[in-house]
Amino acid sequence: MNKTPPLRAIQAFEAFGRRGSMTAAATELGVSVGAVSQQIRKAEEALEVRLLERRGRSVALTALGRVYHAAVSLGFDQIRAAQGIIDRAQSANTLTISCLPSLASKWIGPQLLDWQIAHPGATVRLVGAETEPRLDTEGVDFRISYGEKYRDFNHYIELFTDWVVPACSPALLARHPVRKPADILDLPLLSIEWARDHRSPPSWTEWAASIGAMYQKASGEVAFSLSSAAIDAATNGRGVVLAQLSMAAEDIASGRLIVPFNQRLKLSQAYFLAWDRAALEKPFGPELRAWIVSNSKRMGAALMAS
Repeated sequence: MNKTPPLRAIQAFEAFGRRGSMTAAATELGVSVGAVSQQIRKAEEALEVRLLERRGRSVALTALGRVYHAAVSLGFDQIRAAQGIIDRAQSANTLTISCLPSLASKWIGPQLLDWQIAHPGATVRLVGAETEPRLDTEGVDFRISYGEKYRDFNHYIELFTDWVVPACSPALLARHPVRKPADILDLPLLSIEWARDHRSPPSWTEWAASIGAMYQKASGEVAFSLSSAAIDAATNGRGVVLAQLSMAAEDIASGRLIVPFNQRLKLSQAYFLAWDRAALEKPFGPELRAWIVSNSKRMGAALMAS
């Protein structure tokens, strides 16, 4: 009668099957490659079957090994899920915000420190990410994103709709004075083209049409996938950017950017805040959500008034 292999042997076998190599399994388990190989041999001896087969210089699961691995993986998946529950419980005082990278660096990031100073018992992680996270499985409490991606979440609220306006550094404007809005189109232009997941903000072609001018994208025009990078390039005198006001407000207020003509266009979609319901059960979770919402309302009101 076959014996049940030792748990260490099953663990080594499961890690090899999941990671695909002895080296990767050994690294994960913190042991030597020889130790992994030895443990798998113990499993084979207890089961009296071959779990691995050599193919030239590589090692792979046998047909029976694949069947056995699929079965034991279920148990290890449950163990890892249980560990995740413990990890989340231990980080109950940590609130994680996932945010579009440009919003993280140019809007909420600079202000988040003030909130945390006012709530000394809270720990907040701000993660810049383009991809929408799974709030229930990735340890993310809040997500700030744009457009129709709100449909990926169960709990969300609209924040504000942004505007773009032409902006450049004072040095660039001193070198290239402009008398009318259409003169901007003769300057070096910086474009923003977001990834396919989001509808890009208004283009220079759309802005030109709004002032009754014609413009076609030039071959030398520089396009940025991150709004923050385009705004930074403009502050460094590299060209004129159609800056999102929520992200450029601080640079404009400080004089690092100048708006030659307040000819603005509204973005077609709004930003939104989504949250995991469990986040509101954490200490400071409701307060952080309320702060983000009220902060965005102030931003929306300021955009309308300016």
